[in-house]
Amino acid sequence: MAAILAFAGSNSSTSINYRLVQYTTSLLENQEFRQLNMTRYPFPMFSEDDEKQKGYSNSLVELKEDIQNAKGLILSVNEHNGNPSAYFKNVLDWLSRLDRNFLEGTKVFLMSTSGGKRGGKGAFEVIKSLLPRFGGEVVATFSLPLFYENFENESISNEELKKEHAVALAAFLETLK
Repeated sequence: MAAILAFAGSNSSTSINYRLVQYTTSLLENQEFRQLNMTRYPFPMFSEDDEKQKGYSNSLVELKEDIQNAKGLILSVNEHNGNPSAYFKNVLDWLSRLDRNFLEGTKVFLMSTSGGKRGGKGAFEVIKSLLPRFGGEVVATFSLPLFYENFENESISNEELKKEHAVALAAFLETLK
């Protein structure tokens, strides 16, 4: 299993957060990693009735196992109206019902981006406070504002932000040693 698992909290085929994840993993040298495209993980909206009647899907169990088998997690969360997307909140709901401590011992590099000046900070802050509840340790963070101005040719084009991202990624990788 990959030492690092990387994905975005979005199930959109045009996710800019997934593009940020792809860029981040392209910088990993001598690191074993696995990148997940969450468009391949459709989950029904959580309900206790569905949980009792249908149990947990194989893809949910596999996702939980992938997370638990990874030493580190690279995660970029998207924002809808100042909060995490309903999709990602739903993923967290399902995972936490399957195993409340599904992130136990996992180091997290938490990122976000958006087309706006705040770079998805609303969702970022919510998720940053939620992940420790499930056992995760957020060890590095990065937010990319104004995605369409600061990301070109599948790379961060703003040199200051590019350096900030590199420092955060290096700090995350250092915690995995």
